[in-house]
Amino acid sequence: MSSPAALLQPDASGSRLTSRGDLTSFFMQLAADIGADSYMLVAIVHDQDRNDARILSSNWIFDGIELIGKRLIANLALGPLTVAPGVRPKPLVAAHAPDAGALLSGEEARLLDVLGHAEIYSLRLNVGRQRLFVLFSAAEAGKIDLAALMKAQIKCCYALSSIPQLIAAASMQDPLSDRERECLFWVSEGKTTDEVAVILGVSSNTVNSYITHAIQKFAASNRAMAIATAIRSGII
Repeated sequence: MSSPAALLQPDASGSRLTSRGDLTSFFMQLAADIGADSYMLVAIVHDQDRNDARILSSNWIFDGIELIGKRLIANLALGPLTVAPGVRPKPLVAAHAPDAGALLSGEEARLLDVLGHAEIYSLRLNVGRQRLFVLFSAAEAGKIDLAALMKAQIKCCYALSSIPQLIAAASMQDPLSDRERECLFWVSEGKTTDEVAVILGVSSNTVNSYITHAIQKFAASNRAMAIATAIRSGII
């Protein structure tokens, strides 16, 4: 068995990640190495008092993602079975849906099973300020190599930490709602909160709420930083 020190050695593969295509290749290889059929790299964003998933890279079929829904994907990423690096992961097995409590309904579990995700491991990734998670799944329970999975989690942390700009660009692909974007735009134009409220026909409290959500989504410290990030990203 590898020692903790050996697991924490940096992985050189991160230096080759320069595009979204490289990111896909990296995770496809990791999935193959651990015996998983599917992977999904997810960033969690806060949306109107709820958590939502922004998919950065995945080989799940598009229809599967649409059927499952991003809210459920966010719940899986933030669920009680999700573990930090160095902690022994526990799988979510679709056939044992009743044991999953409020995390998963029986209908959702059956849908995951039909779509080829009979067993899912959810791993938290330590990558700067980003809230990143990776889901590895297999069509057959017990297929994923647990020891290899723990090593893969460390590799992910090192590889993604070496490309913060690529990850930020991928996760920032216009995370704002239409109203949040409008509020930031008008504030960037020098309008006050009350003036934006009149323009949009809403209350000042509502405008402040939209702007607060935008600040949270950008992990910004204040309005000015959120506006600067939105402008650099081409969002406003």
